[in-house]
Order: sequence, then structure tokens, then C-alpha cells
Amino acid sequence: MDFVTKILERSGLGQETYVPEGLHCLPIEQTMVGSRKETKEVILGAVDTLFRNTGVSPSDIGILVVNSSTFNPTPSLATIIVNKYKLRENIKSFNLGGMGCSAGVIAIDVAKSLLQVHRNTYALVVSTENITQNLYVGNNKSMLVTNCLFRVGGAAVLLSNISKDRKRAKYKFVHTVRVHTGSDDRSYGCATQEEDEDGLVGVTLSKDLPMVAARTLKINIATLGPLVLPFEHFCIHAGGRALIDELEKNLHLSPLHVEASRMTLHRFGNTSSSSIWYELAYTEAKGRMKKGDRTWQIALGSGFKCNSCVWVALRNVKASANNPWEECLNKYPVEIDI
Repeated sequence: MDFVTKILERSGLGQETYVPEGLHCLPIEQTMVGSRKETKEVILGAVDTLFRNTGVSPSDIGILVVNSSTFNPTPSLATIIVNKYKLRENIKSFNLGGMGCSAGVIAIDVAKSLLQVHRNTYALVVSTENITQNLYVGNNKSMLVTNCLFRVGGAAVLLSNISKDRKRAKYKFVHTVRVHTGSDDRSYGCATQEEDEDGLVGVTLSKDLPMVAARTLKINIATLGPLVLPFEHFCIHAGGRALIDELEKNLHLSPLHVEASRMTLHRFGNTSSSSIWYELAYTEAKGRMKKGDRTWQIALGSGFKCNSCVWVALRNVKASANNPWEECLNKYPVEIDI
């Protein structure tokens, strides 16, 4: 408990993050039923809000890409969405698993590639992670860290290649850069799901992770930087306080540049691949997104991967209805004591 308490105190997380229902029980309930319930509440809630805000009908969705790294049941999460919204039978559906916290950008890249082939259609991208299934209940310190950082969350994003939608679109998609250094053994092994000495499954984080992340990020920057620099906004994966600190230092960013990431970590915790969308929502809610602004989303994950995408605002972007920050925005930013 002393180790967990120390990690929590230094994590940068606040007191209002979310954990699933099963973790409120004693003893905790880690069942497939509970895991499915958690995921359905998150992803269906996000998709419901998206359809309500955009006015797009589920029958108009031609492409579906869902990502969840460590929870991949049968039927798949993508199939849960197809069944719930009765999506059409010829939908191009993909379910990405095992690709870590950077998989949200990968999902966007997959959707983008499909939209280049299939004209006049919508692509729905859904990013989430499951806490019920992946809580580690052992005593291995390297595996306990993830318990302290990861929390419930998810996001749904709608992409379109229909020309008439340009008038109401928030952003234009500009670039993606994907870097995968898994051919290097240290990169490959810096975040792995495995059993501890008692046979309990968890995700272990190696001491090489900060070094590997920095090296992979440099490769990504070298590729992307000449294309679109400078940026007005940064959405850095809210993986933890140390990660945000390191990227702030290496990229020579100001406190304002990393505010969205720090506040997302404080309010929602590490929501894995969806964290970059909470950060974009924060920037919108604060009224900072102006026409022509460029936003750089940076996601890092196991493998090791650093994936990034760039968006240009097509108008002054206001917060959408049911923005996740609408009930607490007046409290932020907050001072985070470490």
C-alpha cells in the first residue's frame, strides 16, 4: 500500500476520475459480464452523443474502426456497435487490439485510408480501454503502476469525405505519422502484458520506457516537423505526469501548451487512446480553437509506437453539446501539487 500511495500522490491524478462499478465492490468483481457492461456504457454513450450532436443517421455509416488494446471479447467491440445501431450489412468494420495507448491515431489513419477508397461516406472511429478486465490484483510493483494511472474513458469521432460536410466540419485532417520501433528488443519489451510469479496477469512497465519513448518521439518529429510546423495546440497523450514532463522538456513547450494534457490527466486520469480527444475537447471548451489553428495530437504506446496526427480548424470551434468538461470547466486549470 505504501508503494501505491506514493505513486498516486505523484501521479497528477485528481479525486474525480472514474473507475468501473465492479471495482467498487469488496471483493472486486472482474467478470466478463462486468467488463462488457463497462465497455458498453462508455462506447455506446460516446456514440449516442456523436449521433445526437451531428444529426448523422447510423445507416449512413460506411466505415467503422474500433480500438481497445487489452479487452477483445467475442463478438468484438465493433460488432457490439453494429448490433446496437443496426449498421448496414456492407459496412467496412475493423477492430484493433493489442496496440496500446497510441491506437487511437492508428484507428484514425485506418479510417482515413479507407475514406480515400470509398467515396461519399462517413467513418466512425471509437477508442476506449477496459479497466474491469485489466486491473492487476497482485504485488508486483512494476505491474501496480498501471492500476494507479488508468481510468474509465472513451471517445467517438466522425470523419467524412462528403463535400457538403465541409461547411459544418470542425477540422480538416492534414497528416498522420506512424513510427514503430518494435524491431528493437528494448522497445518491444518496455510495456508487456504477462503473468507475475503467482500467475496473475498484469501489464509491466520497464525502466527503459522513458528512453524508448523519447527516441521514438524524435523519429516522429523528424518526419512530421518539416511538413506542418509550427503548431498552435498540442494534445499529448495523458499517460502520466512524468511522460508529460518529459515531452514538455524535450519539445521546449510552455505550460500553456501542455495544460490540456495535465488537466485531462487530473480530471479523467489516463484513459489510454481516448485521452487526446479529452484534450481537444478541453481546448474547445476554453474557447481557444480559432480558424486556421493547427493541432498536433501525439500518442505513445506499447510496441513501442509514437503516432501523431495534425488537424486544422476550419472555423472558430466551440464546445459541442455534452462536452466532457462542461460541468467542471470553471475549476480548471488547477495547480497540481507534487
